[in-house]
Amino acid sequence: MLGLLLTVVIIAWVGYMLSQKYKPQGVLVVAGVALMVCAVVLGLGPILPTKQSTGFIWFDIFSTLKQIFSTTLADLGLTIMSVAGFVQYMEKCGASQALVEVATRPLKLLNSPLLIMSLAYLIGQAISIFIPSHAGLALLLMLTMYPLLIKSGISKLSALAIITTAKFTDIGAVSSNAILAAHTAGLDPVTYFINYQLPVYIPTLVAVGIAHYFVQPWWDKREGVMNRETDEVALVQREVAMKIDKDKPPLIYAVLPTLPLILVIAFSPLFHTGIKLDVVSAMLLCTIISMIFEFIRYRDGRFVLDNLITFFQGMGKQFTIVVSLIIAGQFFGAGLVKIGAVDTLIEAAQQGGIGLHAMVLAISAIMIISAFLMGSGNAAFFSFAAMAPKIAAYLHVDPVIILLPMELTAGFGRCLSPITAATVAIAGIAEVSPFQVAKRCVIPVVVGIIVNLAATFIIFL
Repeated sequence: MLGLLLTVVIIAWVGYMLSQKYKPQGVLVVAGVALMVCAVVLGLGPILPTKQSTGFIWFDIFSTLKQIFSTTLADLGLTIMSVAGFVQYMEKCGASQALVEVATRPLKLLNSPLLIMSLAYLIGQAISIFIPSHAGLALLLMLTMYPLLIKSGISKLSALAIITTAKFTDIGAVSSNAILAAHTAGLDPVTYFINYQLPVYIPTLVAVGIAHYFVQPWWDKREGVMNRETDEVALVQREVAMKIDKDKPPLIYAVLPTLPLILVIAFSPLFHTGIKLDVVSAMLLCTIISMIFEFIRYRDGRFVLDNLITFFQGMGKQFTIVVSLIIAGQFFGAGLVKIGAVDTLIEAAQQGGIGLHAMVLAISAIMIISAFLMGSGNAAFFSFAAMAPKIAAYLHVDPVIILLPMELTAGFGRCLSPITAATVAIAGIAEVSPFQVAKRCVIPVVVGIIVNLAATFIIFL
């Protein structure tokens, strides 16, 4: 009982610190240490198995953290960092910008504002599979899609709502959340994407799009919002352009961001080609291909070779932001296990007769609330993902059945939050309140949550 009480106090402290905008890495590591110290003091058993122990239980706490560092960096961390390195290289050479520009060209062929808005939504969703950064995608869409939406007669807030929800959840084999979910479930990222994410994502995609189609005009009418096509479009383009490489790339570069996903799917176990290409190898191969494109474009070997540092800078940046958060979340999760919090939760669920469906709903609610408060789907999912296998074992289901709704609903919570980086950035550029943007997203996102969970229940539960 005392262990549970201490766990509640520590979790409450974590929630308070995160609500005060403390960096989650430090908060989760300190909380993990505190949980393990409490476990040692209460005599709840060894921190590490005898063969792995340092011989001194207090040192075992930090040896646990070392082991998490070692295993995460060697496998999952390398995968995520290689994706980040490639993404940063794509941004640096302008390939991401070229992809968005090519994808948004069909918008110029339509005349109906609502049709343009609907197509813009679908284009944003398609691009999001290749650009894993929510904020990065939003800025690119502000440069290319936003002016087209405004010129077509779409109101400013409606356009921003479409851009915010262009990545309403993390989908695709190169998403950090998806990679972690697949790794935790013991699956290949491509298998997780095609067999688990897509069946749930497709009906959700349709539902959110329909909701936007009806909700945004309703909000415009309710708020008396009128489209004002002024010089603000040019101002927005100039301001976003300051954040993106000004050297406009050739449109052929649009193919480069799509290459890794195409290759890992084509040479995945799903197609039985006898050849398997993992995500890290695909990122390295496609980076070399991109360097060849850059050499043909600039005819400057020094520039191309020196620019490769961008790939490694992206890896380092992702370690700082994402991989460190995964490690901190796993350590926090290990602390919850050692102090018996997860076992207590499972016992309470058994006594209360809580089944699989109720547990999925409860975990999804936790993810949505956490992502809303943190303004980050990554932070929310990374903090709790490590607990999923143990919960799945209690429920006698495959871990992916627990991880899938956790991972997808975290993205929805992010889109509801006015403090999400993407929402704050695009609202600042368009000179509106991020709270107004978040408000425009509420109904479509809630519809998406309902359809997403319903599809999960129907297909997998």
